Amino acid sequence: MTLAPWRSAIAHALHRNRSLVYARYLQLATVQANGRPANRTLVFRGFLEDTNQLKFITDNRSAKTDQIQQQPWAEVCWYFPNTREQFRITGCLTLVSNDDSHQDLQLARISIWQELSDAARLQFAWPHPGKPRVLELEAFEPPAPDPVQPASNFCLLLLDPVQVDHLELRGEPQNRRFYRRDENQKWFCEEINP
Repeated sequence: MTLAPWRSAIAHALHRNRSLVYARYLQLATVQANGRPANRTLVFRGFLEDTNQLKFITDNRSAKTDQIQQQPWAEVCWYFPNTREQFRITGCLTLVSNDDSHQDLQLARISIWQELSDAARLQFAWPHPGKPRVLELEAFEPPAPDPVQPASNFCLLLLDPVQVDHLELRGEPQNRRFYRRDENQKWFCEEINP
């Protein structure tokens, strides 16, 4: 598998912004059943091995999982403050859940679960996200989940990009590159006006 040409720009931005823990945070926009957009912040968890797919995690009880199952197209917007760069990445999302039969994806799901902190894993044992607030504090102090086997509601979320819009806000004029993948999986890059 050949790395997409935009991967080096993201690697460079991640490296130059590595002192900022929040540089790994980006916004994911999906579409709700009523056609309205839904946006939230996720943590970038790297790339799926031997692919250009971005990895995230989610709880299958969250509203975004229903949105993704109805409409898998989405876009992320990622801003790097130190280098003043923005990446808008459009692609198709794949949810890898507990009952996914694809062996390699299931292994990737298990691996990312094992890489999480205890605090991050614990959130998957909390009450149902998006439902009315549970008032008993004990509900948010459950026993620690198994650190080896993922919770059944834990999902690996993959974004398979088809286009990447990279804007460098430094310089006069600013630089902007638009990458797109064709039906033969080949990437093309075009310099466009900022």
